Amino acid sequence: MADEVNNNGNLEKSESNQGLTNQSAEPIRVFRIEVLHMIKEAQQQHGLRHGDYQRYRGYCSRRIRRLRKALKFPQGDKRHFKRRDVTFAELTGKRADERFIYIPLISAERAWSYAMQLKQEANTEPRKRFHLISKLRKACGYALQLQELCTLEIFDARTKLECEAYVAWMHGTLHFELQSWKTAGEHLKRAQVVYENLAKALPDDEQELYKAKVNEFTPNLRYCAYNISGGTMGGNMDDLLEMRAQGLLENLDALVNQTKSESSDGLQTIEWRGRKVTVRPEKVRLFLLSAQELDKGLEKTTKIDAKIELIERTLMDCKDAIQSVKDEIKQDPKLRSLTTGQPVSGVQYLLAYLSYIRLNRTLQRNLCLVEQAKANFDDPNQKSQIALDGKRVRSQDLARLYEIILQNVSEMQQILGMEDHTTYQREIENLALTFKAFRCYYIALTLIDMKKWKEAVALYERASKYATEALKGPFCDNFNMLDDLEKLVITIDGCKFSAHAYSVLENDNYDDPIFTSKSQKSSKPLFERLSQYKEDQSLFTKNPNVFKLTPEMEAIPCKPLFFDLALNYVELPSLEEKLQAPDKKGISGFVKGFLGWGGNK
Repeated sequence: MADEVNNNGNLEKSESNQGLTNQSAEPIRVFRIEVLHMIKEAQQQHGLRHGDYQRYRGYCSRRIRRLRKALKFPQGDKRHFKRRDVTFAELTGKRADERFIYIPLISAERAWSYAMQLKQEANTEPRKRFHLISKLRKACGYALQLQELCTLEIFDARTKLECEAYVAWMHGTLHFELQSWKTAGEHLKRAQVVYENLAKALPDDEQELYKAKVNEFTPNLRYCAYNISGGTMGGNMDDLLEMRAQGLLENLDALVNQTKSESSDGLQTIEWRGRKVTVRPEKVRLFLLSAQELDKGLEKTTKIDAKIELIERTLMDCKDAIQSVKDEIKQDPKLRSLTTGQPVSGVQYLLAYLSYIRLNRTLQRNLCLVEQAKANFDDPNQKSQIALDGKRVRSQDLARLYEIILQNVSEMQQILGMEDHTTYQREIENLALTFKAFRCYYIALTLIDMKKWKEAVALYERASKYATEALKGPFCDNFNMLDDLEKLVITIDGCKFSAHAYSVLENDNYDDPIFTSKSQKSSKPLFERLSQYKEDQSLFTKNPNVFKLTPEMEAIPCKPLFFDLALNYVELPSLEEKLQAPDKKGISGFVKGFLGWGGNK
């Protein structure tokens, strides 16, 4: 069997080398095939969830037929069969297509599923074990063909590792059925070690599948060790060192390091808040690349209007990226049923990261609007020009902008998957305290314009409290507002004492030009406020508010008496005309009434 497999491998290698010389002038494309992920997904969707190997074998046959038809790679015609194996020539040049590599992979899966079907039937029919061994040998031949193709430069390091582990697992399964315990243990241990190291090189959201595959090898490895010497092979470091010494895993470290570097290139993975996530949708990858360029563009731009325009464009792209991730979640029923408290998957963690970027950029856009409004609010030259245009920026407008910003911060706290992240929640809470301080400050300025000194002092106190608490907490990397908060605390101290002084002066009726220059209107008439002195300019007009000449209607108690005295003096009209005279009936009247001549009564 080993000679047969080696001959097939040498044959494929020679054909591959021949294809390499013929296609040396063509540019080489690099492909990535996630072997374990692809076959596990196909097995779960086509029968193996319920142990139906016959259904899975039928699916493999149909898929091979579809692949050969789509790639125009048939084996002979309708009358004659001519075997055609995939070589390097089909994987390079103008006709290069990664689907060619699926043909030997699915062929190996078809032979393996047939063998597992025969294994179930061999419980009652022992002669089927010979057919079982034959199919497993055929599956090993296709697996070696797959490995020979994947050792070439057109595939990345991850594909090479997965193919090596797949071949080792297939050979371990074959020798396990042949009861060659030592050889089976070596192949299964090799597959286990490759999958373990491959899982360490991948992001967190992709490690679960490979760890589950590693756990599948443990019972078979223990059974092999029991049949050899009664020892334990699974997890023994001496066995691993011995296998490295034998040269079975000589290229493992190099391939693992190459896989780590490839997985981190081209924004294939992102790291946020101490967790790595693989980025699969193409729209998300393009958006993350453009988001990196946004910060550079904002640094080069000096005008606030241009910054706002750049951020709004990024927000539109972020909306499309979020929608693509949501569509991917809708296709997976496991992801749709996630609730609070459960572990967040990689796709949903990516959605949380994109939602954070959207809210973060929205907050950045609103801060640009605040900066623009503050420039118009603080600059006296701008104030006069804005007042002429009828669009003067007032303190309540700035307070409204900070209210919108606080709504954005509240949405950032409620991002799904980040409710239990302590550091993140502390940073967002501190950010909320910062913007609450600014909001209270500008609301106090609004109350100052309305001469409500006591309310303004209370809001100044609250703004100072928020700012002091925010200075003690952690700040986000994107919004480090330490300097602004320190300036705000100094400004609030001065404004607070000023408002308190004006409040005292107003209570003492101090003759200050601020109070006497402007007239104070009152809705009460003068006779009701004679004990209070207030200058009311309306008293000097034609209609002074001194006294209400027409008093208001008031209800008084009364008991009316009715006497029937007027009826004696009432003259009633005559009703004789309305009464009918009695009918005088005779013979003529009888005849007229009988014949219908009577006319109208």
